[in-house]
Amino acid sequence: MGAEVSGDGSEVRVIRSAILWASRDPFLRRWAPRLRGVRWVLAKYMPGETFEAALDAATRLASQGITATFTHLGENVEELSQADLVTKHCLDVLDRVADQGLDAEISVKLTHLGLDLDPEATFENLVRIVERAELLGNWVWIDMESSEYVDRTLDLYGRARERFPNIGICLQACLRRTEEDVRKLVPLSPAIRLVKGAYEEAPPLAFTSRRAIDRNFLRLAIRTLEASRDRRIRLALGTHDVGLIQAVHRLAMARQLAMDEVEVQMLYGIRTPDQLELARRGRDIRVLIAYGSNWYPWFMRRLAERPANALLVIRGFFEASRQTAVGEL
Repeated sequence: MGAEVSGDGSEVRVIRSAILWASRDPFLRRWAPRLRGVRWVLAKYMPGETFEAALDAATRLASQGITATFTHLGENVEELSQADLVTKHCLDVLDRVADQGLDAEISVKLTHLGLDLDPEATFENLVRIVERAELLGNWVWIDMESSEYVDRTLDLYGRARERFPNIGICLQACLRRTEEDVRKLVPLSPAIRLVKGAYEEAPPLAFTSRRAIDRNFLRLAIRTLEASRDRRIRLALGTHDVGLIQAVHRLAMARQLAMDEVEVQMLYGIRTPDQLELARRGRDIRVLIAYGSNWYPWFMRRLAERPANALLVIRGFFEASRQTAVGEL
């Protein structure tokens, strides 16, 4: 599919880098969530900070033929006791989903389960969650984090996959290594959620232009489908790029590749009309619903995926300020 071709302007890359820097800055992590304009825009992407709000949103989506994945926002816990609380919360979520009879999976970050502190304790937490999900007929996805965590994440995923069939892994098309990672995972008959990637990575590790990332996404999706001819592989296309989804579909059909196990996964509040249209056409569409108070880094990475969305924050800030001023008249 050719070599990398630069398709992004330098201005866009600068804006994206600035947004990702802001997502990591300790001062902004404390200060920015207090801004009414930021929260005004956040409401487009997250139904609320509580699980109850997420559950209500999933129930509404279910009535429209759309399934859900819950993700409790948070990462890089500082104490194993915090990871234990996260694990217990995930178990409770799985129980409540089962009680509701809802088709809703969960997705976790391994640093939220203690990966920075103790890999073995993290694995034990993961096993507790996946065991409960298997008992209840549900699934667990592992989110992929920045490149420094990829090897450790894949190691724990591989160990868990050997024991459980109901666990999936997220892979990022922006990373140059992902094609080899897919090749190594294929013998496990994995479930793969393929995304473009939302972390800032050095050029030796990652493609930097949008066109190159899209091209690699397409290549990885097709190669995964080719591998699924010999073994069952669940593939989720985690993108809001409808044109790219259509490109995967066209190329798969041209190569006579089965699309039965392919689903589309999008984020809550993004391209909702497209989500509804895909569901209307009978496509498997699953929406990731995020919740929790530790939303700032996740929110900023969502903005960085499309830097033009940063304008929404600025517009939201002024809109919220104007409404406040009107209310005070």
